[in-house]
Amino acid sequence: MIEISPTERRALRAAAHHLKPVVSISQKGLTSSVLAEIDRSLKAHELIKLRLYGIERDDREALLAEICGTLSCAEVQHIGNLLVLWRENPKDAAAESAPARRRKSAPPANKKQAAARTETRNRRG
Repeated sequence: MIEISPTERRALRAAAHHLKPVVSISQKGLTSSVLAEIDRSLKAHELIKLRLYGIERDDREALLAEICGTLSCAEVQHIGNLLVLWRENPKDAAAESAPARRRKSAPPANKKQAAARTETRNRRG
């Protein structure tokens, strides 16, 4: 289970406010297919909402702890039948550390722009 600071939790709660639940857990509880779907959703979105149907309050806490422990994600919020989970996407962390590529400039739209680019290149050296 990942621990997050109160400041991070506050920001994640604000970001999750407009989200719709992507996974629902009901009568059969937490099956392997439900866990796989939660994992896929976390990989795709990082921040997700879950909706629980017909699960008692004490069971919800145990279910939340099991999900967070199994999928190594953080509990952001638990209000009633809604759970908000977060897990950092590893490919995003790798993309941030990679050097940024230089964008190619667009071809000039007309003769005037082409002449201006040529002139600036000649000035530079």
